[in-house]
Amino acid sequence: MGFPNCGGAIDGTHIPILGPDHQGSQYINRKGYFSMVLQALVDHKGRFSNINVGWPGKVHDARVFRNSGLFRWLQEGIYFPDHKISVGDVEMPIVILGDPAYPLMPWLMKPYTGALDTEKELFNYRLSKCRMVVECAF
Repeated sequence: MGFPNCGGAIDGTHIPILGPDHQGSQYINRKGYFSMVLQALVDHKGRFSNINVGWPGKVHDARVFRNSGLFRWLQEGIYFPDHKISVGDVEMPIVILGDPAYPLMPWLMKPYTGALDTEKELFNYRLSKCRMVVECAF
């Protein structure tokens, strides 16, 4: 779909819950309802390959991710096999795709922000097109 060596797309969604009796304010998300965060990594066919659920709705996607087993496995290089490809003169590892909430890492691509030239707009378009698979999976 236009993004070489992509291992999947990641995003978080909110699962509505009844307000808990203890620390209820932690479960109110930015849209104002009680929820738990579900983080998922899906493959190019929308199949869930990793999930993390249970964080209070107030917690940001980036914090959920940085505290997940998936983050540790990706950081240690053990989640995907060591399969690099060459794109031009650049050796590229397997990467996952995230939205702007996620941290830019050697193994996690996210869109450019700010003033964009044509090349950056094309990059963002391709990344967004490929990342939509996780939105559709939810």
